[in-house]
Amino acid sequence: MDQETKKTKVILAAVDTGEYDVESSIAELEELAKTADGEVVGVITQKKPAFDPGFCMGAGRLEELSGICKDLGAELIVFDHELSATQIRNIEDITDVRVIDRTMLILDIFAARARTSEGKLQVELALQKYRLPRLTGMGVEMSRLGGGIGTRGPGETKLETDRRHIKRRITA
Repeated sequence: MDQETKKTKVILAAVDTGEYDVESSIAELEELAKTADGEVVGVITQKKPAFDPGFCMGAGRLEELSGICKDLGAELIVFDHELSATQIRNIEDITDVRVIDRTMLILDIFAARARTSEGKLQVELALQKYRLPRLTGMGVEMSRLGGGIGTRGPGETKLETDRRHIKRRITA
């Protein structure tokens, strides 16, 4: 191969609540990141009795993570836990780096490798089901749409329209 593809620089993150073996889970997550053409440049963990509902990790550890991302040129943070839309947004606001969780990483791998029409449809269905509860919008994205054919009139937000569209795609 003459052309080498540029790999995405990834930092793996996990919170150790003592419920499972974090080291083996991080090792598995690293293999998943490599499968998705990522180059793992760092790993950060934090021992906590419970996940922070707003940020998953503590604020101090996230500030440290932000510095590590800048120092290592990381383009993506992959959390070993499922994150809510609020957690993803909050972490991205602090670090200025794209954030995904383990589930999204796995869905990305399946999406990249799906070849048949049925496989592609199954991946799209899984992605839509995953994204539906994570739909959020701020600013322009939350603006009210005007009435017209195909909408439910003035007062419907972009978020509501997106939810309806995804639900329609799931049931189709």
